[in-house]
Parts: sequence; structure tokens; C-alpha cells
Amino acid sequence: MSKRKAMPSGGSTAVPTTGKRAARPSFEKPRGFFGLSDRATTWILAAVLAVWAGALRLYKLGHVKTLIFDEVYYVRDAYTLLREGHERAWAKDISKAAFERGDIDSYLPDPQYVVHPPVGKWVIALGEWALGADNPWGWRISVAVLGTLGVLLLFFTVRRLLQNTALAFLAGYLLSIDGVHLTHSRTSLLDLILGFFCLLAFYFLLRDRDHFRDALGRNEGTGEGFGHVTGVRWWRIAAGISLGLACGVKWSGIYFLAVFGIMTVLWDWTARKRYGDPRWKLRGFALDAIPAFFAMVGSAFVTYVLSWSGWFASQGGYFRNWAAKNAHASNPVSEALLSLWHYHEEMYSFHVGLDSTHTYAAKPWLWLLQLRPTSFYYESYTYGEAGCEVEKCSAAITNIGNPLIWWFGTFALLVTLIVAIAKRNGTAAAILSGLIAGYLPWFQYLDRTIFQFYSVVFEPWLIMAIVFVFALMLGGHAASRTRKRIALLAIASLVVTMTLMSIFWWPLWTAQVIPYDLWRAHMWFDSWI
Repeated sequence: MSKRKAMPSGGSTAVPTTGKRAARPSFEKPRGFFGLSDRATTWILAAVLAVWAGALRLYKLGHVKTLIFDEVYYVRDAYTLLREGHERAWAKDISKAAFERGDIDSYLPDPQYVVHPPVGKWVIALGEWALGADNPWGWRISVAVLGTLGVLLLFFTVRRLLQNTALAFLAGYLLSIDGVHLTHSRTSLLDLILGFFCLLAFYFLLRDRDHFRDALGRNEGTGEGFGHVTGVRWWRIAAGISLGLACGVKWSGIYFLAVFGIMTVLWDWTARKRYGDPRWKLRGFALDAIPAFFAMVGSAFVTYVLSWSGWFASQGGYFRNWAAKNAHASNPVSEALLSLWHYHEEMYSFHVGLDSTHTYAAKPWLWLLQLRPTSFYYESYTYGEAGCEVEKCSAAITNIGNPLIWWFGTFALLVTLIVAIAKRNGTAAAILSGLIAGYLPWFQYLDRTIFQFYSVVFEPWLIMAIVFVFALMLGGHAASRTRKRIALLAIASLVVTMTLMSIFWWPLWTAQVIPYDLWRAHMWFDSWI
């Protein structure tokens, strides 16, 4: 009889012997530190990360009192959503100045044509509702909180994915000190919100994967077979809702819905095969894949449509009465849906046809190496202005990542890709799913105006690749003590260097007034200016 190879926790495609059910794979639970239980250790580390990441994101959050970069669109849209339920237009000559002087009721009665769905702007509106829309804390606090929660979410995600609490903490720490995520957390744009909901969906699918495997294990040997081993897959539905919210921020969330949908079905098939289900393909398709489509796509679609509730409830939204005016419907429901469909057609035409030149436009092959960062804010000062103590000073918010994190992360992605292909490693493949969904689709829009700051959406998976390589360096329980010590020294040296580099870049992430020569010293390449 042939022997079945041992299965790594990340997943394997080895096929069990026919006629004999495969042994249930064991998943080692993370152990606590310093004699503490794993649960206590986890929550202590989570609290430390929350305080640390929150402090970095809230520090002088309202220091820049003007609308930064595309805040000029989203902050104003959020305010009118809060007041009217849909976006309203602003007079071009007073719109930005209105927020800066507190005259925030100066929008026009005309509806505003917008090209992104409303969820991200509703998130921004929550902060404006809580702290007021007439100050930068009000319009930035929601994204700052979500950025902090994103660090915590990555911690819990990596802990479940790699079964290693220390590496999970390290992942959260690296995300917390990186400039791409940090500057997004301190600026009211949409992309960090999109990335948060995508990562949340990934976490929910990990929970669903583990729940499904546990259910298979509980039924093993009971004679109940491999039929319906679980009830309603609530974690999967939660993932669909999260992805519906992601699509409600930006349409690029649909790529995550497609990739994650395929990934979760492959996880189910792998689990059935691993447990020796002789009909794993058929059952995986009938009992897992088809329900997964309705659970994820269905819940995502319903969530997305509901996210337009403010527009549906209004009578003054852009294109809200298009169907009525063009006699395309006979009842209010079909009229509203046809009007929304027409609105989406117009939005799609805008997105695919966007080819205007922009100073900071960047082709996607530049993103991983951070070769064309986006300047969110820049001001020049002379001696005596804003605390400038030299002849010339600068204050900047540059959306550039910690170079060492992104350059090493690019290397880590290559290693992860090799491991996924050569070893058929499920954990490596899961990490790559975020890059497939969040990065690769942009290569089909090379003629479109796109920016490097979109990379914040897939950055959590880049960090996952880094700590996955760290795990490979450590070598697992079978590795020698000498190897572990060398790996720990190398990892510690790398993380310390990354930290020092973040300290160096901190002024350019937070609009600190610094001598111009110091600002210029950060511009290592002409493409960074």
C-alpha cells in the first residue's frame, strides 16, 4: 500500500490512497509567551499594536488644515451625503475655501456627478457627523481609525494563516510603520477603506476554511459520510458582505470577489480530498462551489445595491429621475433601478476613458519598487514662517512606502511565488491571491491614468509575503538551533533597519516643517520629486 505524504498546514495537493480515509491533519495552535496563555498573549499584543498604530495615525492629524489632494472631492461629497443622502455640487470658486473657513453649507442645490459608489464617502461622513465637518479631525478621523483597525486585522489574519503569534505581531508592526499605509490613514481618500474591506473578507474566509475543516474532522468515522457537514456558512456570507462594501467603495473590489470566490472553493476541494472523500470533485462542486457563489456573490450584490439607499431615497440624486424623464419604466421600483443602471453605464465610460495626463501618474510595474510616489501635499516656507529656522523649508506629505519594506517585500513575493508553484504550498498561494486581485488587474489599464498610491489596497498581502519568508528562514520545529539563531539575528537586523528608515521618512509622511536640504536628501531618485 502506498503511503500518504505528510501535509503542511498551509495546504497540499497530495492525494490520499483510494479506499482509505486520510488521517485528519493536525494544526498546531500558537503558544503564549512568558508563561501566559495563548489567548492572553494574543490580546496583550493586539492592545500594544492598537495603541502604537493609533498613536502614529492620530498624531497631529489636524496639523494640515487644508483639504489634501483628492480630499477636495471625497470630503465634500461625504458632507453632502450626510446632509442630503446624495452628493451635491459645490461652487468651484468657494468649495475648498468653504471647508477651510468653516462655511460648509455653501454647496449648490444641483446634484453632483461622481464616479465612485458611496460607501467610502459614508465612512468619511461618520467622522464628520461625530466631530464636525468644519475641521480636519472631523473629516480624517474615520480613515485614521480604520487604518488602525487594519493593522489589528492583519495581526489576526496572519496569526490564523501562519499559526504564529510572533510573526503575526511583526506583520502588524511592519504595516503600522510603512508610509503608504500611514499616509493613507491620515488622509481621507478611498483606497485604504477599500483595502480594509478586502482584508476583512480574506480574514472571514480563513475563518470559514478552518470551520469547514473542523466540521469534516468531527464527522470523520461517524458514518455520516462527506455530504452536508456544515449548516449555513455564515463566515462566507460575512465575506460576501465585506466584498459588497468593498465594491461600494470602488469597483475594483470586484476583482477580490472573483479571486477570493475561486480561492475559497479550492480550499473546500482540497479539504475534501485531504480527508479522503472519494467524490471530492462532485461534492465540492455541488455542495460547496454552487452554494459559495450564491453566498458570496449574492450577499455582495445585495450589500452593494443597499449601499445606494441614500440615492434611492432622494429625488435629487444625479440621474435619479433619468428613467422617468425618458419613459423607460412604468413603476417606481423599475424606474429607480433603470436610472441606477444608466448611472453605472456613465460611470463605467468615465473610468475606461480616463486618459488625462497627471504629474504623478505611474504605470503599475513601478508600484512594487515605489518608483513614482504621489505627492499628497507640499508647501514651501522661508525663514520665520511656520517655525522655519533656516533660509528655506519644506512641509510635505509624500505617499511613498518605506523603501526597505517594499524592496524586500518585492523579493519576498518572488520567493512566495516560487514556493507556491514548486511546493504547491497553499499558504503561499493564499498570500498571492491578494496580489492577483489587487495588483495584476491594473496591467490591463496601461493607457488609463492610474497612480502608485493604489498599492495600499494589496499592501497587507505584501507584508504577509515578508513574514512568510521569515517563517521559511526560521525553518520550523525541525530546524537546528544554530539555524534559528542566525535567522532570528537576520530578521531582527532587517526589522531594526526598516524601523530606522521609517524614522528617517517620518517628517515627509506627516507634513513636518523641515529644512529644504533635508527634504531634498529624501529624494534619492528624480522620479521621487
